[in-house]
Formats: sequence, structure tokens, C-alpha cells
Amino acid sequence: MKIAAITDNGKTISQHFGRASHYMVVTIADGKITNREMREKMGHAQFQGELHEEHHHEEGGQHGYGAAADHKHGRMAETITDCEAVLCRGMGMGAYENMKSRNIRPVVTDIADIDEAVLAYANGQLVDHIEKLH
Repeated sequence: MKIAAITDNGKTISQHFGRASHYMVVTIADGKITNREMREKMGHAQFQGELHEEHHHEEGGQHGYGAAADHKHGRMAETITDCEAVLCRGMGMGAYENMKSRNIRPVVTDIADIDEAVLAYANGQLVDHIEKLH
């Protein structure tokens, strides 16, 4: 199983999905970490010059909806299509729903350490803090 965690330093999970510069892709086999691979991640910085067409979700006011946002989220997901899940400590509702639509389970965690969070996910013990979605 491969699990991606958003990161800037390869050790801790970043606070915000869109701003993180990398994914740490961790492979788990037999309940143990067997491989780590740092992959570049597209983020808000790469999209600054593009048209900002974003719609707010009617019920909660969350950002990240609309054709342009969907396209950006898809580009952010291109490098982790082989992963079962993506772990973050903060994420917009649009990105969260987009990852789900791509069969990548998004999980918003309060655990900062990548290894600790990945092992908790693999053991079915990682809580998805959807109250942290914005």
C-alpha cells in the first residue's frame, strides 16, 4: 500500500494541502514502512498566473469548487495516482472532494509526524478530522 503525505521537509505533514511543495510517498508492507519517495507537488504558487475561477459551495462557503479549481486539484493529484490515500493537516473542501473522486482517500489528521500518521492509517487508527476542512 502507498500513502502520500503532503510535506515541505519530508518529515512532517504540512498544514495546508494547496501550499505544500511535495508529497512523501510511503510504501507499507506487512505493517512496516518499506520505502519512502519524495515527489514534487503542484501547488498554489504554480497556479498564480492562471485564471482564478472559483465558486464557493452554497451550504458552507468552502472554496475550491468550479472547473478551474477541479483542473488544478487534478494536476496536484497527477503524481500520486498510485496512492491509496493522501494525508494532510488542512485542506479545502473542493480539494477533499476532488481527491475522493479520483479514488485517493483524503485524510485530515492532527498528527504532524509522517511515519506516525502513515502507520496509524495503515492500522486503521487515523481519525479524519473533517471539521478542519475549509
